[in-house]
Amino acid sequence: MSTGRLTIDLDAVVANWRALDGMTQCKTAAVVKANAYGLGAENVAKALFKAGARKFFVAVAEEAAVIRQALGQGPEILVFSGHMRGDTDMIRELNLIPMLNAIDQMAQHFETLPGHPFGIQLDTGMNRLGMEPQEWAAVAELVLDQGPVLVMSHLACADEPDHPMNPHQLDVFRQLTDGINVPRSLAATGGILLGPDYHFDLTRPGIGLYGGHPFEQATPVIEIDLPVVQVRDLAAGEVVGYGNSWQAERPSKIATVSGGYADGIFRAFSDRVMLFHGDQPCPLVGRVSMDLLTVDITDLAETPDRLTLVGPHQSVDDLAKAGKTIGYEVLTQLGARYGRRTYGK
Repeated sequence: MSTGRLTIDLDAVVANWRALDGMTQCKTAAVVKANAYGLGAENVAKALFKAGARKFFVAVAEEAAVIRQALGQGPEILVFSGHMRGDTDMIRELNLIPMLNAIDQMAQHFETLPGHPFGIQLDTGMNRLGMEPQEWAAVAELVLDQGPVLVMSHLACADEPDHPMNPHQLDVFRQLTDGINVPRSLAATGGILLGPDYHFDLTRPGIGLYGGHPFEQATPVIEIDLPVVQVRDLAAGEVVGYGNSWQAERPSKIATVSGGYADGIFRAFSDRVMLFHGDQPCPLVGRVSMDLLTVDITDLAETPDRLTLVGPHQSVDDLAKAGKTIGYEVLTQLGARYGRRTYGK
């Protein structure tokens, strides 16, 4: 097999959901947007539904189709982007719950789908999605009379526990929603870790389910193994890859490995990460190209058939740090060429 192998452990996803659920006294949903952060929304949703999850969040209505088909009509599927123009038929047919973000979305929802369930998203300072406080004050009484199933907001800095934005947003959210007779939600993964003041009636873990920061105690969910296509010996002074960006300082053995930026292995990883043969690290040398990597295996006692990019010795967040990005981006950019092996629930 000449493509990389991506192994996805659904038991680990379930373990992470249960661990985060166990930190709260409220209900716990699951965020499965972006194809469950790149790991396969259908399989992930089935595993979490079996474990007890009954509410699932997606980014846009189109993402809900695979979830509804996989799980049937039982669970609630909530849409962060709300009721966009052109979504009406899909919201009705798939029985979705749009999280309405603006007054024009409210008007569209109430006109086209009267009586259909909906939620409300409020902006508490992130300035991304949701109604601003003055907008909410103008329509809150009318909207609450229509019976929203959830009122939520989103924390901007929850991965930084000491950031002053966290208590500020909590205070704004309370000012906007205290006293309403509607379930409330403020916390995703980082918010769960901030403690019970942030939990309210429903939490919405996302990245923590998939083994990522800031849930440091998460069970790892994926491994990536890449096949060695060719091995060559270099003399001291020879160069490797585009731009001659790496030069051998000693006689070296270089493995050409199948994988590249078309597979979500960013060019920013060039000369910055390791691949592993068992416990032994092997430096990635030269530029990451579209389909190939070059790895220095000089110090190995044997020539490997495969090398591990993500596994026991290097996490998704380790890669992200090396590439000056975040684990979310690494996961969601995993390409379509991997041979995917999914096991567990």
